[in-house]
Amino acid sequence: MTGGRELLLALQLLDRQIVDRDGRLAGKVDDVELTVPDDGRPPVVTALLTGQGALADRLGGRLGRFAAIVSRRLVVASGDRPGRVPLTAVAEVGNHVTVALDTEDVPNHAVEAAVRDGIIGHIPGSGGRP
Repeated sequence: MTGGRELLLALQLLDRQIVDRDGRLAGKVDDVELTVPDDGRPPVVTALLTGQGALADRLGGRLGRFAAIVSRRLVVASGDRPGRVPLTAVAEVGNHVTVALDTEDVPNHAVEAAVRDGIIGHIPGSGGRP
């Protein structure tokens, strides 16, 4: 995504599905990183934040604290908390956000895989292990 574009964050970015370059689901935009320019211009979105860690910060309260605890336990090997997708990797913003990355390169992929394999995969009928 190039050039300056005005976005309504809550309407056009937050909670949008992230889709990789091949059209595969890669997560969800849970929050955004803003940078405030020194010259007094309006804030600029510099990254999309993904994963339970970003969502926990946005939720706040008891639910946010619970989500943060779950996130910390699941994110042992995933690196950055929350996952950060630089705006330079965003190819298109529409009814979903397309990134010029592979699903495996989206930072929250390890957490999503842990939830899929460790929790969802054990639910009967989920397509996981019998």
